[in-house]
Amino acid sequence: MTNADDFTGRVADAPSDNWVYRVLPRPAWPYAQLARWDRPIGWQLLMWPCFWSAALAANAAQDEGMFSLGLFLFHLILFFIGAVAMRGAGCTYNDLVDHNIDMEVARTRSRPLPSGRVSRFEAKVFLAVQALVGLLVLIQFNAFTIVLGILSLGVVAVYPFAKRFTDWPQFFLGLAFSWGALMGWAGVFGSLSWAPLWLYLAAISWTIGYDTIYAHQDKEDDALIGVRSTARLFGEDTKRWLIGLYGFTLFFLIFAFAAAGVGFFAYLGLLAAAIMFAWQVLILDIDNAEQCLRLFKFNHHVGTTLFLGLVLSLAV
Repeated sequence: MTNADDFTGRVADAPSDNWVYRVLPRPAWPYAQLARWDRPIGWQLLMWPCFWSAALAANAAQDEGMFSLGLFLFHLILFFIGAVAMRGAGCTYNDLVDHNIDMEVARTRSRPLPSGRVSRFEAKVFLAVQALVGLLVLIQFNAFTIVLGILSLGVVAVYPFAKRFTDWPQFFLGLAFSWGALMGWAGVFGSLSWAPLWLYLAAISWTIGYDTIYAHQDKEDDALIGVRSTARLFGEDTKRWLIGLYGFTLFFLIFAFAAAGVGFFAYLGLLAAAIMFAWQVLILDIDNAEQCLRLFKFNHHVGTTLFLGLVLSLAV
């Protein structure tokens, strides 16, 4: 086991200059690390499908003469809070499940649980608090959306175990991380239609793609301890798979945009996202762990670009 002091209270794979270490008191650091507040990319990638869906629904509502700017902004605030809370809860749950595995992987053994800075009981209490925040956010929506949100918990519960029984754990991550693509639309219309369903499929393909890049960081340790992933499955063919996955993402987004009747700027954002996908595939070096992490994080900009395109489509 790695001594926590070797990392001065930080974890090996997190930036040491993050706001967590400048603002929060030292006793709070392990909990911030459990929730990954020191690594915002997780909640950002969880948030973007929610934001896309809310903006997609806003475009459709505007066409029907029922758009409300106040409701749109309120939903964005709720999705932001919910993404931070539920990403933190999910990571805490994942760390509880993967406690023993994390002790065997160089990149993760300095995390709060394997390093002993947080007990399993303390982690469970923290998990409950974050889940409660998520519940308070969820009940602000209509009844249909509340039920839809509760249904997502089944997928969330299965994901941490997926790496033990399938080579496609990234698919299960996609099912969970993309659920917001349904939630934003449901929050406006109280139902689902083809537009959010196409958006959900797009977000799943996107998630499998970027998390495959991320998983290449750990493929050697994963092979030693028997953890399965699409990175190990695809191997040297990863670029070809990414072309397919990102291609499906764009294909499904076109269908979603068409079904919702979005305007020119949404498609312009889609074109920019296509260029960003192509750039990732072109420069990817699956044996360069640092580059894999950078490209994984770059997908935050993809999410931002698509959202801005939808907002501009709404505004112009």
